[in-house]
Amino acid sequence: MKTIDKMYVNGAFVTPHGTELFDLINPSNNQKIGEVVLGDETDVQAAVAAAKEAFKSFSKSSREERIAILQRMYDAVNRRKDELIEIMITEYGGTRQFCNNSIGFALSGISSVIEILKTFCFERKTGSANVIMEPVGVVGVITPWNSSTGFICSKLSNAIAAGCTTVIKPSEMSALQTDLLLQCFAEANVPKGIYNVVNGRGDVVGAEITRHPDIAKISFTGSTAVGKAIARGAVDTMKRVTLELGGKSPNILLDDADLATAVPMAVFGAYMNSGQACIAPTRLLVPQNRLGEVEQLAKVAVTQVKVGNPADEDTAVGPMVSQKQYERVQNYINTGLEEGAELLAGGPGKPDGLEAGNFVKPTIFTNVNNNMRIAREEIFGPVLSIITYKDEEDAIAIANDTTYGLHAYISSADEERAKKVAGRIDAGRIAINGFKHDPMAPFGGFKQSGIGREFGVYGLEEYLETKSVL
Repeated sequence: MKTIDKMYVNGAFVTPHGTELFDLINPSNNQKIGEVVLGDETDVQAAVAAAKEAFKSFSKSSREERIAILQRMYDAVNRRKDELIEIMITEYGGTRQFCNNSIGFALSGISSVIEILKTFCFERKTGSANVIMEPVGVVGVITPWNSSTGFICSKLSNAIAAGCTTVIKPSEMSALQTDLLLQCFAEANVPKGIYNVVNGRGDVVGAEITRHPDIAKISFTGSTAVGKAIARGAVDTMKRVTLELGGKSPNILLDDADLATAVPMAVFGAYMNSGQACIAPTRLLVPQNRLGEVEQLAKVAVTQVKVGNPADEDTAVGPMVSQKQYERVQNYINTGLEEGAELLAGGPGKPDGLEAGNFVKPTIFTNVNNNMRIAREEIFGPVLSIITYKDEEDAIAIANDTTYGLHAYISSADEERAKKVAGRIDAGRIAINGFKHDPMAPFGGFKQSGIGREFGVYGLEEYLETKSVL
């Protein structure tokens, strides 16, 4: 068992002022594997002071200096990627399949920023004005537990590329992953004060980051409820915010889609990251007259979904991250039954033989009405709702009938038709005929799925202020 009793401030591992201990639990068996000392407001203030001081010189650093830092970070993370995967499996319970991809995304999050930075234009001529893109200042980075390393690498890379310094609050539930990542960054010899990391609770460390007057911007990934609280708190000091929040993504199977391919893909897609993914396509929209075919294919597909030890290569669904998250998902499954949805697969309780961990049966509801809670609220677990539509117009209406707008998926034999439908869907990213990611493409939400964008040039510009000189 490991005790993490240091935070990282001003280029050194230091003892936090905070004293609260938080237990780290392996979600596969609910055994304690470590503990972390949580920081407090005093620790945040020390981290902000270090970042503020470092910003004075780092904001004036050259493109070449920033690229060199990012390349060293990439090399250090890449050298220890196998260790990062293993600790993610143990602490988070992510499947090996997902953790491999997650660390790959972390690396591409750094390398893509390097490529953008090589040619990014910080000064532009617009009309008679010389437009200068300057770093916004000290950035507060707040990340969730469902892909901790990836979020930290991506956000920190953009901050460094822009010339910003950072104060990072990872999820306290990811402390072992954070500790290893910090070792990587230390090996990369990143100049002191550029990144400062304080483990702690959202209502303590996150709240202090939100209200601190010397933080100019917050980049947050997490729930819509917390995002709203951050936005409310940030406005007092007029902080810039980038908020990547929740989702209830529609997956539209148009009437010409190859169901034999699209339905199994939809089932496995809904269970990506064990269902603990904001982009998971958990609303499957299918033609009313083909519901029977969809149900049969889905019933077969779900039998191929292995639930179990996340370390196994063929496991598709691991445990929920915590007992609390397990109970949340169980409540939604019971709610679906109470609302009158028909259970096609799965249901309440744990799979046989997996009672020690936070495992959920991969669940599919059919004959779901889009007004049901299971169709409207983000469950964050392996629960798929099948919803029927009458025609293409009805499918678009149902897809857009949500407070969210993070991601959407469309399957069709006619790609041009799918693109036309995509143009009418209210979502920040839409994938056609498959699950795709491009670290150069902007990512973020419409409506209550967020504000601003991450990745690519759009993501970098979120860390810059625009100054016109006439």
